Amino acid sequence: MNSKNPLKWRHFKKEIILLNVRWYLRYPLSYRDLEEMMLERNLEVDHTTIFCWVQAYSPEIEKRFKPHVIKTNDSWTTDETYIKIRGKWEYLYRAVDLRGNTIDFLLRAKRGKAAAKRFCQKALKASHNVTARVITVDKNAAYPPAIQQIKDDKIMADA
Repeated sequence: MNSKNPLKWRHFKKEIILLNVRWYLRYPLSYRDLEEMMLERNLEVDHTTIFCWVQAYSPEIEKRFKPHVIKTNDSWTTDETYIKIRGKWEYLYRAVDLRGNTIDFLLRAKRGKAAAKRFCQKALKASHNVTARVITVDKNAAYPPAIQQIKDDKIMADA
């Protein structure tokens, strides 16, 4: 793939390719939905072609987009709630900063120390997040031991 212009020498115009990749990544659309939408615009694109575009170009789009993502601030608030997804109840863990920007989220079947630890690790590893100075949690007793274990693991890894 040409790193300067990765869309060069393609069968479709780059605007069509980028539009399909963006729509797939941004909205809950399937490849077949996009195929149908393109057909409505008199463009015959197979869903497997759109799949190949997403696989090929989404890492490049992420790499180019990353410098423009707004960094979160260092004060986080976390919460979890119980929601129904496809008929099954799941725990939705979510963290936001002071401005209300979503830091990260995680769906889990069970609630506990392991889930809280996994969520905190995931949120701390995200590239657009500043390391938290303050993490405000609700009364879930799983957070304090999970955060302490993450700190202990980091100390052990640094030693």
